[in-house]
Amino acid sequence: MKRLNKFFVTSALAFYGIALAQVPSVPSDINSEKSENSTVEKVVLSPKKQIEENISRMKNDPVLKTANWGFVVYDTQKKQVITEYNSDTPLIPASTTKLLSTDASMALLGGKFRWITQLEYSGEISPEGTLNGDLFIIGSGDPSIGSGKAGAASTASIAADYLDKIKSAGIKKITGNIIVETAVYQDVRLELPEKIVWIEHNNYYLPVGNTSSVDPKSEKVAIKAKSIFDTSKRYFYQSPFTHRMAFTEKFDANSLVTTIPAAPALLGNTLRTKLIASKIPISGKVLTRVTDPNPEPREFLAKYSSPTMVDIIYYTNQHSDNALAEALLKTVGFYKTGNVSLESGRETIVRHLQDKKYDFEGLTLIDGSGLSRGNKVKPISQAKFLAAVMKEKYYDDFLTSLPIAGETGTLRRMFKTSDNHGQIFAKTGTLNGVKCLAGYIKTRNGKILTFSLLINGYKGSVDQVKSKMEYILEPVVNL
Repeated sequence: MKRLNKFFVTSALAFYGIALAQVPSVPSDINSEKSENSTVEKVVLSPKKQIEENISRMKNDPVLKTANWGFVVYDTQKKQVITEYNSDTPLIPASTTKLLSTDASMALLGGKFRWITQLEYSGEISPEGTLNGDLFIIGSGDPSIGSGKAGAASTASIAADYLDKIKSAGIKKITGNIIVETAVYQDVRLELPEKIVWIEHNNYYLPVGNTSSVDPKSEKVAIKAKSIFDTSKRYFYQSPFTHRMAFTEKFDANSLVTTIPAAPALLGNTLRTKLIASKIPISGKVLTRVTDPNPEPREFLAKYSSPTMVDIIYYTNQHSDNALAEALLKTVGFYKTGNVSLESGRETIVRHLQDKKYDFEGLTLIDGSGLSRGNKVKPISQAKFLAAVMKEKYYDDFLTSLPIAGETGTLRRMFKTSDNHGQIFAKTGTLNGVKCLAGYIKTRNGKILTFSLLINGYKGSVDQVKSKMEYILEPVVNL
């Protein structure tokens, strides 16, 4: 009997266990899903809360756990921070530094600005076609010349065009040299560089010295151009006394205290080679010179115009071109101070930021490209700067120059399957252990926000940190 009772107890327990196994288990997180009989729903976070949740998770992510990084999203209409993390920390910006050099170039020189490289000749052409004089290539520091970048012509094609113009002028032989000059100032309506004296010549101005020894008694205020029949020499400069454009009719040339753009000597040598190949003998060599205090009368033959500043800046930001960015830094420095050095470029950009009252406290600017690890900027400064650029007349061209998420330039491989695809317009930045992104986001409800995400000292691969950046930014389009 005992055995029989034990059998029934054991069977009952087994049956009870099988029944329990058929009952659905309760989820460990009751908010993670919804059942038919449950009234509890999953909590849906707002985009702002989701960004903050993503940031919180990234603090302990193996890729970013030991990194020094900062992030901010800025409301350009309300002029306030929407969300941030370490946004007031100076960090290495890498190539997002190009935002400063391209903005300054657009603001100070204008989107329609072009560099001109002109061909002229001096002397006389004999009835037999002999030029008893020199050819002159007058350059203006074109950073794209011969490169093919932004649609720039090659050195060979420019030289070929010059050769055609030489032939059209009836020149069959040249007894002189090809003289390459540079540091030309094209338009006196702009503010002249501060420290250089320029001689008026044809439709441009050539450097002849510096303003350190100009006589205030001899200077006159430059109001209107001289008559085309007037052959007297006029030397123009920014007066160190009145800080207005002035000129004098007498100037004892002194040496320049500044470096100037490198002469396009390659173009001169290419032209000489083409002349000889076309059976137009030339006796002289290719010579370069900086100042020309007594330019002889010359005749115009041809000119080459660079792509516009808008084209140059588009190429620079889309391709993150370091050479063009450095050239732009030096160009704005030269056109504002007469000095083509890195120092003058940095000073000019910083002065531009100060004049615009941009908030760049803690900025350390070493170059125009972002290659230097000495560059430092705060994420909040970048975001506010980008917001301020929206008020500038060149904003549309500036925005268009930036790579588009998942589509163009250096952003074409990021955000391919993200909601931010096509919604982010930003400059990338990459150095060893540094990955950055700063620009604009168009939200689904039509707002334009600015942001900056600067990551220094991450662990892992570039692709890994890119995925973390995409994760952090994912909800921003819904703000």
